[in-house]
Amino acid sequence: MPKAKNTKICCIFNLAPHYRSAIYSRMDKELGCDFYFGDQVETPIKLMDVSCLSGYKKTVRNLKILHNNYIWQRGVIGLVFKNYKFYIITGDHKILSSLIIVFLARILNKKVFLWMHGLKSNADLYWKEKLKIYSFYNLASGFLLYGDYSRDIMLRKGFKRNKMFCIYNSLDYDYQIDVRNNLKKSSLYKNHFGNELPVLLYVGRIQKEKKLDQILISMIILKQVGIECNLVIIGENLDQIDLNMIAGKTHMDQNLWIYGPCYDEKAIGELIYNADVCVSPGNVGLTAMHCLVYGTPIITNNNFETQMPEFEVIESGVTGDFFQENNVWDLADKIALWISLPESVREKVRNSAYEKIDNRYTPSNQIQVLKSIINTK
Repeated sequence: MPKAKNTKICCIFNLAPHYRSAIYSRMDKELGCDFYFGDQVETPIKLMDVSCLSGYKKTVRNLKILHNNYIWQRGVIGLVFKNYKFYIITGDHKILSSLIIVFLARILNKKVFLWMHGLKSNADLYWKEKLKIYSFYNLASGFLLYGDYSRDIMLRKGFKRNKMFCIYNSLDYDYQIDVRNNLKKSSLYKNHFGNELPVLLYVGRIQKEKKLDQILISMIILKQVGIECNLVIIGENLDQIDLNMIAGKTHMDQNLWIYGPCYDEKAIGELIYNADVCVSPGNVGLTAMHCLVYGTPIITNNNFETQMPEFEVIESGVTGDFFQENNVWDLADKIALWISLPESVREKVRNSAYEKIDNRYTPSNQIQVLKSIINTK
């Protein structure tokens, strides 16, 4: 679709993560957006090739200011005076340049939508937090939220329903479906481990906050009652956690496969598809979507206030389960349940997982949400 002569939509984001390539490409082609991206954030994230976007304009500096507690995106304030009617920006109240943009857009009668996590806690905020967050939020035209959980909290705190739009999240869904359609049961794990034990899987960054040692402890608990399984860990070890040492001390090293980082979607698809269950003892984010699109259920903790919004894809007993946070005995019980499913039930779970992603967590769904907002404002 050719871009309009006078582009109406300006996107100012904190970063251009690789996993968002699909939705940004759809926005580029179907909405005619101009894109401005920040250059870095605190957590290492693989970036997309922004040159594939015809509307890519500039990568700006994310400058840390005020004792490194806030961000200023250099050179973005002037964009509010350009020929844009709509702005879609990262909804982080710690990006002070975004607060200025929202304020000026309100004066200029322009629309600004905040793409954001929203509020995650039902607890009352301190007055300073209320001042920072509510002044930012209340000036915006609307919120593009990652999920229903945050929307419901914001409703209870008095935000208007007609300003909130659940856009959820997505990966490269179309390519993943091509991969999924060619997947089948393989001897991948039997060949590696030399056994036919059930397989637990974790895919994502290896960090202390992910609490992967709890999986190994739960495996020990299960082994003591005669239930054995293997564990595969896929991802980059950012915190240099020596899981092999932990496994060796607990005599679980023969049941552990540290696969390492992998960016080959076909390989990842086979690994996930052939696992029995994904386990993420800390918070779970994109991992949840990645596993469900290939039909593998997920177990994670039940502290929703510290979870990432993608935890909502997990429907207890249907597409996964929640265990009591930091309770390895409860985690062991949940693992035992999910690795003992008969094949007929496992296939039902697989299809439920597909349905959960296919119906909501796709670029197609996201672009429809955006179009409905733009076309009615």
